[in-house]
Amino acid sequence: MAGSTDATFDPWDPAFLADPYPAYAELRARGRAIRYEATDQWLVPHHADVSALLRDRRLGRTYQHRFSHEEFGRSAPPPEHEPFHTLNDHGMLDLEPPDHTRIRRLVSKAFTPRTVERLQPYVQGLASELVAGLVRKGGGDLLTDVAEPLPVAVIAEMLGIPEADREQLRPWSADICGMYELNPSEETAAKAVRASAEFSEYLRELIAARRKEPGEDLISGLIAAHDEDDDRLTEQEMISTAVLLLNAGHEATVNATVNGWWALFRNPDQLAALRADHSLIPSAIEELMRYDTPLQLFERWVLDDIEIDGTTVPRGAEIAMLFGSANHDPAVFTDPDRLDLTRADNPHISFSAGIHYCIGAPLARIELAASMTALLRQAPTLTLAAEPERKPNFVIRGLEGLSVELG
Repeated sequence: MAGSTDATFDPWDPAFLADPYPAYAELRARGRAIRYEATDQWLVPHHADVSALLRDRRLGRTYQHRFSHEEFGRSAPPPEHEPFHTLNDHGMLDLEPPDHTRIRRLVSKAFTPRTVERLQPYVQGLASELVAGLVRKGGGDLLTDVAEPLPVAVIAEMLGIPEADREQLRPWSADICGMYELNPSEETAAKAVRASAEFSEYLRELIAARRKEPGEDLISGLIAAHDEDDDRLTEQEMISTAVLLLNAGHEATVNATVNGWWALFRNPDQLAALRADHSLIPSAIEELMRYDTPLQLFERWVLDDIEIDGTTVPRGAEIAMLFGSANHDPAVFTDPDRLDLTRADNPHISFSAGIHYCIGAPLARIELAASMTALLRQAPTLTLAAEPERKPNFVIRGLEGLSVELG
């Protein structure tokens, strides 16, 4: 049955942002499809429903492959936001088949198990180098010293972005990702529009340079694919794909790293077990991504009426699938609010599912394992130096920083 929310679920409340999981428990108790007036969405908090809906073709990340804005009962975005929407709407995350299928098929060639495996020595070496720098200083900010530079460097290396240009990637990404929050402000939108225009222009120039002098990088590969009739990519699709890979290729890994270590510091028994047995690292990574989910919410449009537990959600509605809630659903996870690094049965959905399953999940796991291994080996006495501040975001969950020192 449908329910309704009250003040407990408030994605703008600092207390909720600090710990949203009790509010999720209340949502799950209220129902399976819950109308939320503040964002004009239907909240879906149960694991079984989220998992099923991620695979349901009656939902889509876009509706424009089937309907105009008017036919779907929605307003077109403001004209001044156009640079953001042009960039966003041509990336495979916000496309549906057949365009999604075509672009994903091309990009997946760069993320084959063999390709990702070949990156492992580079990732491990860079992680070790970054952690060594942190150790030499006697501590620092785990976010800026290790968590951010590792995945940014890896995905930039894959794309062929020169090292001198990489410092701008994270600010551009952060400004663009601000638009994925619920009801973004005009200031947030203005930053996203500016970053979208600047990032797009930079990539347009880089693509032009790679056309003249191709390399072994992914952008050169996308250009080559663009020149083939079978899987033709427009220049805008190349730009949008590169931005998506840069944003998605590090945003989740950065936040999984700092959220994970913050969780370990709050659960010293689990941290002690991990330090004593490094073979726990693979299951620890899965559990930490479940326990404090980096992406809390994933939105889909209802393309055809659907029914959830007797409630009809009509075409034109927007569904907000609550990944953080699904990952704490006691129907699936025993004692879900307990951090258990040995958890064997762990079907978390932090990487999504269905056709939009995260294409970079294997690479993200290698990056998380590399930084965790390096920290456990080189900084076995790492401790928290100061209580961290939570970012004022709900959808993309992270910290402003994580100050650490060698105990």
